[in-house]
Amino acid sequence: MKALISIDYTYDFVADDGKLTTGKAGQAIEQAITTHTKEFIEQEEFVVFAIDAHDPNDRFHPENRLFPPHNVIGTNGRELYGTLETVYQEYQKQETVYWIDKRHYSAFSGTDLDIRLRERNITELYLTGVCTDICVLHTAVDAYNLGYKLFIYKDAVASFDPAGHEWALRHFQTTLGAEII
Repeated sequence: MKALISIDYTYDFVADDGKLTTGKAGQAIEQAITTHTKEFIEQEEFVVFAIDAHDPNDRFHPENRLFPPHNVIGTNGRELYGTLETVYQEYQKQETVYWIDKRHYSAFSGTDLDIRLRERNITELYLTGVCTDICVLHTAVDAYNLGYKLFIYKDAVASFDPAGHEWALRHFQTTLGAEII
């Protein structure tokens, strides 16, 4: 069984005026990420939206020292970007579509994602989203350590750091055994 994990493709990470935007690189993957997501939903495969949920007043959260406030709980910065939001609104009530609020880079850190995947006998994960070299990377490392087979949609991941993006794609393949598709 397989699942698609859509990571942080939100207004704050993609829009021109987003708080921590990937800008044009993130915007360029909109069609691909939407297409892959719809394909999984229409095939009744499990689709997880793993989305940052931050409180800028949390003085213990390390990201608050590293990055400007982004994906703040209760703001439109957490809304899915562009056509992906439309797809989510259309299908969110299906039992195969699941939203996870996450506090850390990895979609596995502090969430019930691994439990949700295992109870569905999912062994293959297809990753999309931003940032390739941060949240997608950390999710992939945790997935690898938990024994999942990884697939990365090259046309559906992006970063604000082109060198980091390319490094992460190589790392997925050479170190985590992921298939880049």
